[in-house]
Amino acid sequence: MSWFCTVRDFWTFVRQRKQFVLAPILILLILMALFILLAEIPVLTPFIYAIF
Repeated sequence: MSWFCTVRDFWTFVRQRKQFVLAPILILLILMALFILLAEIPVLTPFIYAIF
């Protein structure tokens, strides 16, 4: 199962159950994954470390 399918299934669950409180969890997980991927690029690493 791909990552996109997992996100799509989670979003379908949130919509069907009307539990939009869970939507920020999905957004946070996507942002964390993006941050981890950007941290792997050596050129961007000094800029990420400067933020923290």
